Amino acid sequence: MSTFPPELAGKLIDGKGIARSLTDRVGREVSSFIEQGNTLPGLAVVLVGNDPASEVYVKNKAIQTHRAGMRSFMHMLPQSTSQGELLELVAQLNANPQIHGILVQLPLPPQIDPVVVTNAIAPHKDVDGLGEVNAGRLSLGIEGIVPCTPLGCLMLLQSVHKDMTGKNAVVIGASSLVGKPMAQLLLKENCTVSIAHIHTRNTRELAREADILVVATGKHGLVRGDWIKRGATVIDVGITRIPTPEGKTRLVGDVAFEEALPVAGHITPVPGGVGPMTIACLLHNTLQAARATQGLGKDDLF
Repeated sequence: MSTFPPELAGKLIDGKGIARSLTDRVGREVSSFIEQGNTLPGLAVVLVGNDPASEVYVKNKAIQTHRAGMRSFMHMLPQSTSQGELLELVAQLNANPQIHGILVQLPLPPQIDPVVVTNAIAPHKDVDGLGEVNAGRLSLGIEGIVPCTPLGCLMLLQSVHKDMTGKNAVVIGASSLVGKPMAQLLLKENCTVSIAHIHTRNTRELAREADILVVATGKHGLVRGDWIKRGATVIDVGITRIPTPEGKTRLVGDVAFEEALPVAGHITPVPGGVGPMTIACLLHNTLQAARATQGLGKDDLF
């Protein structure tokens, strides 16, 4: 239960609830897809190394995949895996007709080039939408697979704004994983978009002009309350685990949440905001990839 006053708690964008609704809809569509005589959609997730946080995240993806009625293929590879060995596995997954989506968990060990691996995934199975083909399609406004986290952010924004035409949108963070595709999606929504990055000189002033502010830098507490325009919608993509005075840890975002909450019109919490949407959108993308193999167009899930 929220500890905030009702007028502040009402500002929170319920990522968990929206993700649960999307996952439920995916599950219903998967059942319908199978009833029509189609192959059970399959998602392959590859993890290289033994990073505990990544292991938990990958296992959660497998659980959610099963809950949505889809088949999960897990590949846990040792830290010493070579780039050639990983590329060989990707080639096998590309050729497997039971697998409709492939995701290689990032980051990868230093001996492996993530760009080479991502681009080795067949574009129609690139359900994380990070390969050059799908990235190019997004840039050109051509239908393709949209990266999961930016897609989730867009869905959260659409829960607040039915029409974003003409709104000033600022994205802080210019990564290929979130920042750049997020800007492309906002442009498609007819926003006026600015991107701030490490070399931007007036980030605070730029942010204060934003009707929509998306922050994805990995630097916890970077955006303070006085960076935010009153009434703005704030999407916090960051997630960092920090120690507490009690000797435990807690998850925080890139936005100083307690400062931002009274100022923002709507804001995503951390945890419980963008994170659940990323996995839900992965399931959504996998279903769309499976539908495409049967010559079916996109459904109306989004």
